[in-house]
Amino acid sequence: MMFFDCIKSICMANYLIVGGSSGIGKQLSHQLIGEGHRVYATYNSHESYSDIELLSFHRLNVLDESITLDFLPDELHGLVYCPGSINLKPFNRITPQNFIDDYNLQVVGAVKLIQAALPKLKNQTSASVVLFSTIAVQSGLNFHSLVSASKGAIEGLTRALAAEFAPKIRVNCVAPSLTNTPLASALLNSEQKVEANAQRHPLKRIGSPEDIANMAQFLLSDKSSWISGQILHVDGGMSAVKG
Repeated sequence: MMFFDCIKSICMANYLIVGGSSGIGKQLSHQLIGEGHRVYATYNSHESYSDIELLSFHRLNVLDESITLDFLPDELHGLVYCPGSINLKPFNRITPQNFIDDYNLQVVGAVKLIQAALPKLKNQTSASVVLFSTIAVQSGLNFHSLVSASKGAIEGLTRALAAEFAPKIRVNCVAPSLTNTPLASALLNSEQKVEANAQRHPLKRIGSPEDIANMAQFLLSDKSSWISGQILHVDGGMSAVKG
């Protein structure tokens, strides 16, 4: 029994999932605890509680001026930043303030969380940060100027931090296509919309939270220990295949 307890303690990692109460963050949290890891998940509007020993929820608003992560242990193996928005409008209906608000949520929020967690990530010999972009950064899509601008900045941030934090901390980014999460509910609120969006993808379906969480889980693990500074497209082939 002592041998197996030792193996378990070696394998268990501490992960911070920012926005872990819904969608991809929620799915990823459950996949990580399924592997025996300890997950600290944050929420803002989706108040959440857990009776699972390996999962705890903590309220955190990424738009707050200062960020406190005193609920975390001294050593953090990985951070995933999930908060985002999908606000699709014609360009002439978007105000400069809309761009500022979106940038604050998607980019400045990520910057504040990474800065706050950095000392704990540096306490590990090999830690991982996972951010999220969108297919719309590399593939021009109608009405996506708002999200593309912010997520384009995230892709640049990913590469810059990967260079600055190497070799101890890897930084990568997942760029999904449309995924069936609460964030995308307005785009998928009928069978007709689901089918129409599925047919736009070469693999003829939209993404599931598990599809995206699987990639994030891989990027957090030692299986991706030679991968950093990458934008990985998980998009049903949409960004690369014509069909």
